[in-house]
Amino acid sequence: MNEVFKRKRAMGRIFNVNGNCIPQLHYIVDLTERLEQIKVMVDAGEYFTINRARQYGKTTLLRALAAYLKEEYIVASLDFQKLSYVNFESEQAFVTAFAGELIDCVESLPEEIGRKLDAFAEGNAKNPTLLALFRVINRWCGQSSKRIVLMIDEVDSATNNQVFLDFLAQLRGCYINRDIKQTFQAVILTGVYDVRNVKRKIWPEEDHKTNSPWNIAADFLVDLNFSKQDIAGMLAQYESDHMTGMDVAEIAELLYDYTSGYPFLVSRICKLLDERIRQNKDFPDKKAAWTREGVTGAVKTLLTERNTLFESFVEKLNNYPQLHDFIYALLFNGRTIPYNPLNKAIEMAEMFGFIKNSSGNTTISNRIFETVLYNLFLSEEALTSDIIKGNSL
Repeated sequence: MNEVFKRKRAMGRIFNVNGNCIPQLHYIVDLTERLEQIKVMVDAGEYFTINRARQYGKTTLLRALAAYLKEEYIVASLDFQKLSYVNFESEQAFVTAFAGELIDCVESLPEEIGRKLDAFAEGNAKNPTLLALFRVINRWCGQSSKRIVLMIDEVDSATNNQVFLDFLAQLRGCYINRDIKQTFQAVILTGVYDVRNVKRKIWPEEDHKTNSPWNIAADFLVDLNFSKQDIAGMLAQYESDHMTGMDVAEIAELLYDYTSGYPFLVSRICKLLDERIRQNKDFPDKKAAWTREGVTGAVKTLLTERNTLFESFVEKLNNYPQLHDFIYALLFNGRTIPYNPLNKAIEMAEMFGFIKNSSGNTTISNRIFETVLYNLFLSEEALTSDIIKGNSL
């Protein structure tokens, strides 16, 4: 344990909204049930993608899963965000980078496999192709005393190029031929974009609408939203440390009511309560802050701040006019829109976390998002109205 980590741990745990959560440093929900559900998929040899919106706890879950599986499996856990654009410019560049990441993330490799991967990573391989790389990987899988699980985080960092499609095709080939050639036990890809639709980012919409190289992926149905019980468990950790006297069940229900369990929003409100609301003159200490009134104050603060999640929402609305128009219609037209995942606007809005399926109807994901989006559209209308234009002349 490094000295910086020791100092942070000595200061006590905090609510975290920046990067992955570390149990020793941060208050975190119990992930055990989710990990058990995912392990069932791994044990069954399934390849799948965990697609969720930004700041949904994907990286935290993936790191917890790697630790959860390590007794039974060898886990190769990579992060494509660490790779640069140059690493995806050519097949050789990708093979070099991927081999290097494998070497870095796996503690012990068979000598022969390690030597061959080193050759790829150093650019000394005679045949630096994906096919050659996967021959080495499959040989490793065949020799290993434990089955091997490949996990790649931030995979959509790479989804705008042909090399990544070729990589997916190799994984697909491994999956199809797994009955005759040993390969990865399971492959887990995480990101915002659905990898099965990656071709939309490369070619025009009218071309290549089907035959995704990732059409072998199993459905991932594990709920990553925090339940009331999840939130209560995290609050109980905090209460054990600080003894505020809060009504844990009541505060958990309030947080769920505002957020519908969206992980970032839950943690952000808690962080505001712990670090800012209690410094307000109306809430002089933690006991006063962790109340119904304190939660209301934290929500008001959240609704008026700039944060990475809200900024991401604005970016998506600006980049995708169809998405902008759909969300506007959902908020202001007063008509019920049936949920249909085949509708491209609905698919996109759900992928980015704007909406959810509520008993067959499309609704905004939670009260916080509804208010933020409503206020955003009202401000846009005000700035473009004839009155504002006239006053600005």
